[in-house]
Amino acid sequence: MRAPRLDRWAVLAAVLVAAFAWLVGPRAAELGTETTGDAELAARVRALVDDPTGYRGLAVATVEGGQVRTAGLGDDGRGGAVGAETPFEIGSIGKTLTGMLLADLVRDGTVRADQRLADLLPTVDFEDPDTADATLAELASHRSGLPRIRFTGPVQAAGVVLNTLGGNDPYGSADTEWLLSTVGGASAGGGEQEVSYSNYGVSVLGHALAQRAGVPYPELVERRILAPLGMAATGFTPPEGAPQGFTAGGRPVDPWSATGYAPAGGAWSTATDVAKLVSATMAGTAPGADAATPRFDAGEDERIGYGWFTDQSGGREITWHNGGTGGFRAYAGFDRAAGLGVVVLGNTDRSVDDLGRRLLGTEPGGGGFDFQVALRLVATAFMTFGGGLGLLGAARQAGIDRLRLVSNGVWAVAMPALAAPVGLWQTVPPVLWAVGVGLCGYAVVRTIPRWRSAPLNNRGRYPWLTWLGTALNAVIAAALVVWALVL
Repeated sequence: MRAPRLDRWAVLAAVLVAAFAWLVGPRAAELGTETTGDAELAARVRALVDDPTGYRGLAVATVEGGQVRTAGLGDDGRGGAVGAETPFEIGSIGKTLTGMLLADLVRDGTVRADQRLADLLPTVDFEDPDTADATLAELASHRSGLPRIRFTGPVQAAGVVLNTLGGNDPYGSADTEWLLSTVGGASAGGGEQEVSYSNYGVSVLGHALAQRAGVPYPELVERRILAPLGMAATGFTPPEGAPQGFTAGGRPVDPWSATGYAPAGGAWSTATDVAKLVSATMAGTAPGADAATPRFDAGEDERIGYGWFTDQSGGREITWHNGGTGGFRAYAGFDRAAGLGVVVLGNTDRSVDDLGRRLLGTEPGGGGFDFQVALRLVATAFMTFGGGLGLLGAARQAGIDRLRLVSNGVWAVAMPALAAPVGLWQTVPPVLWAVGVGLCGYAVVRTIPRWRSAPLNNRGRYPWLTWLGTALNAVIAAALVVWALVL
């Protein structure tokens, strides 16, 4: 086929493939138009949302002068409008419940804040004496030195990463039995006294307190914190009719179910219930409200109590905690001096922290360089365009053979297929994905002449290496696509 004619066919293929990709491709989540509850509050929230892209549904509550106002915006991902009674995963806001549980048990003399972990888990054989000597106060304030997440081996670590990227539950196998069986081998890293955020440490604390009380952690929290506050809609299993969680890029994801990490972030709640927690903690009437008292330096004008953080912002003291799971984000904060509290819950993984702070009347936190976001942006661009560019480059190589063209062709298809579900489409315009797919179509047509003239395999003395490489590429690419699109 002559070059000009081939170019025309390649361009046509690129346009047609890109157009189809645009129709079926990824779409970022978008805050819905539905509104429930207090219309004035809902309108204020919409005005404060700087960009609706990346949100889907929001439930909001404000506490001021003893009055609670609530509103819902958008949809729950299952065909219903979000409201104040819509349950959300609240993630690490659950750490405040564990901190308050500690404070309440200290108040009645059940435990001491300076008590060693080993005292509450006498049957555990601790390999690291610093772990055994970690105090309950250190565990509640992230000063124990225990890791952020506990990995017992590379296979488990890889599983967590892959499940997180794939939108599956990354901690489903980390049940209570797992946590209690792994704490003996956990290292406290020298028993550091500086604040170093640890989901694992707070989880260990919660289950250690439950062991001392002789009841499971969820039951202990319900008795000591939730029931006295009337938080009947808060629990540790997905409630019936729970909304669907999404990435900000629009992909539905699974809820998190690990009972081992429940004390650090396994709770479901509603805007109404979290408002009860905020109101009573701000007033000092909640069981364990003393947990919100700032006790230890956490750096950058920030202090921490038992779970609750406290910041200085514009001359005001804001006590807060946020939360995040695979498909939900949450923020709860209050200014005790002003008598003002807020709750914001969302059913995507786009942060609601800035919105919460705006509702409190303070400036959002600094938007410094985020390495993880930058890495995801690079990965999105690479997966979107790398396959097509790689195939075009392979077709230009001297001595290329058909088997290696097949390998590059496999990845030209697989990489955009991977980019669609895991890409950062709330930031990267989805039209670029369609352009990347169109590039793959262009590359396939441009490769046709080289395919016709290339030998099947020119590896020479070791032709089996090319066959093996082609087969491995095909298997790995297919497995990744199935993992991303199906599992």
